[in-house]
Amino acid sequence: MQKIKKIAVLTSGGDAPGMNPCIRAVVRTAIYNGLQVAGIRQGYQGLIDNNMYDMNTRSVSNILNLGGTILKTARCLPFRTDEGMEIAYQNLKASGIDGIVVIGGDGTFTGALRFSRKYPDIAVIGVPGTIDNDLYGSTYTLGFDTATNTVIEAIDKIRDTADAHDRLFFIEVMGRDSGAIALRAGISCGAEAILLPERDTAIDHLIENLKAGQYNKKSSSIVIVAEGDKCGGAYDLAEAVKKQIKFYDIKVTILGHLQRGGSPSAFDRILGSRLGFAAVNAMINGATQMMVGLEANHIKLTSLEEALTQHQFKLEDDLMQMADILSI
Repeated sequence: MQKIKKIAVLTSGGDAPGMNPCIRAVVRTAIYNGLQVAGIRQGYQGLIDNNMYDMNTRSVSNILNLGGTILKTARCLPFRTDEGMEIAYQNLKASGIDGIVVIGGDGTFTGALRFSRKYPDIAVIGVPGTIDNDLYGSTYTLGFDTATNTVIEAIDKIRDTADAHDRLFFIEVMGRDSGAIALRAGISCGAEAILLPERDTAIDHLIENLKAGQYNKKSSSIVIVAEGDKCGGAYDLAEAVKKQIKFYDIKVTILGHLQRGGSPSAFDRILGSRLGFAAVNAMINGATQMMVGLEANHIKLTSLEEALTQHQFKLEDDLMQMADILSI
């Protein structure tokens, strides 16, 4: 690998709180080490459209507290083609860019790995930025902590009105393939049931639990549903339960994209800063096709291939068992 002189940074896929602190760390760490830095707007689409601009230390002032991403993000179908990648490569070479820090999830890393294999003279380092917390090689991904706290705040408010009206609420949270947000938010908010993509939950078992709660004189019930749960979405579940439970007024709330927004938590600001700092240093030291992650509170490098092929993050068995026991 040639000596790195100029790097670029982009965000791709779904936005996640903590991306801006990471961008800030990438830019300032690179400049501190004598490198030039370019920002790529709108992810891989910006690579194809040559939508890049030079960044300096002031380019990332006052962004630590901002949600979203100052570089914007987009999903880019043309980048999946050989023709699109060739255009992106030529734009990078014309700008004198030797390496890219890509911040995103598994889709982002899939594109990054394929591009790096095709054009190995461009170093590529990935930073896990996804609220789903489902990438192998990092205990926590950027945005997960903030998103979970956002969900907890919303559920706490819903619990107030559920209790006031003796209601049963089905609350759907993000997590098509991962129940990480649902599980932690459910435990934090005392949910009566948590439905996850990682395990099967029979409707009959759910109904028995809700009936037991009513027998024990619970004045409200909260059921948290990860959007990828095998029983269906919150509306389908609510309709199925309505047929057998008459003692609750049943309501449904879909939290949706509010989970992606908001000022990043202290944890995500620090995590983003650590991972951005580590990404630049890894690239300076000759690493490529790697992801920087955090395990046991230490920075760890994992190959992008390994992060993708073992991407399904296993939920903790003790947390799932505890959630069932504490909900009685």
